[in-house]
Amino acid sequence: MDLAERTIAVVGGDEREQEIARLAATAGAAVRGFGFPWPADGIDGVTHAGTAIEAISGADYALFPIPGQAADGALFAPESPVPIYPDAELLGAMNKPAAVILGWPDEALSATAAQLGIEISEYEHDVELMLLRGPAIVEGAIGAIIANTRVTIHNSDVLVVGHGSIGRLLARTLVLLGARVHVAARNPVQRADALCAGCIPHPLEDLAQVAPTTCMVLSTVPHRIVDEAILALLPPKSLVMDLAAPPGGIDLAAAERLGHRAVWARGLGRRAPITVGASQWQGIARRIAEIESRRRNEG
Repeated sequence: MDLAERTIAVVGGDEREQEIARLAATAGAAVRGFGFPWPADGIDGVTHAGTAIEAISGADYALFPIPGQAADGALFAPESPVPIYPDAELLGAMNKPAAVILGWPDEALSATAAQLGIEISEYEHDVELMLLRGPAIVEGAIGAIIANTRVTIHNSDVLVVGHGSIGRLLARTLVLLGARVHVAARNPVQRADALCAGCIPHPLEDLAQVAPTTCMVLSTVPHRIVDEAILALLPPKSLVMDLAAPPGGIDLAAAERLGHRAVWARGLGRRAPITVGASQWQGIARRIAEIESRRRNEG
C-alpha cells in the first residue's frame, strides 16, 4: 500500500507506537508523532511534533492507542507531559475527509467525530489482531503475576474472568505452568472450550462460590463484574489484576481497601513493542486500505 499522499498522526500510546509510526513512514506517509516515548535517536521518516494539535493538524488519519481512554476521556499516553483529550478542537484540526483509527472510542469521542464528519475505525474487537498480539500480553501478564506475588503460579488456584481471545490464551498458559485454573465465562461454548484446555469452568453467576478458593483473580472483561462483595470473599492479600481496557472488570479501589494486591495491568503489549507494534500496524494498514478503496469507489 502506497500512502505517499497521506499524512498520518500517531498520538498517545507507548513504545508500540514507535514501531507503528516507523512502519507508517515506510509505507510512504508523512508521519508526525506526539505523546508516546520518543527514542533518543528519533524514528526514521517520522517528525516529532511539539503538541498533539501540531501532530494532528492537516492529518488524513489519526492513530490513537489501543488500550483505550481514561474515565475522563483522555487518551492512553503515560509519557505525555499533559493529558491528551480527543475533543472538537483537536479533531477539528484534521484534514477532510479524515478518519480516526484506535482500539475503542468512548461515547464522547464517537459523538465528536460524528459531528465533525470524521470516520471512526476501531480494532479492539478484531480477533485476528488480538491473537497476533496476544502472546506478548500473556507474557506481560505472567511477568506481572510473578512481580506481585510471593507464591508460585505452579500449584496455585487462579481465577480468570472472561474467555475471549486474551482470556483464553492466558488460561491455557497458566495451565501449562501448573496452576489450577478456574475460568468464569458467560458463554457456555467458552466454558466448554476452557474445560477442554484443562481449566475448571464456571458461569459468572458462580463467582461468589469460586472466590474463596482462589489466591489470584485476573480479569479480561472490560465491564465491572468483580465487585466489592466478590472481593471480600477472597483469601487475605490475594492478587487482583485487571487486564481489561477502561472501565475494567474489577473494583480495584475496593480491592485495595480490603488489603489485596490490586494491579491494573494496562498496556501489557508494550513488553514486546516491535512485535506488537508490527501486528497493530497490520490491522491499521488493512483499515486504511479499506477506507481508501471505498473512497475511490464513492468518488
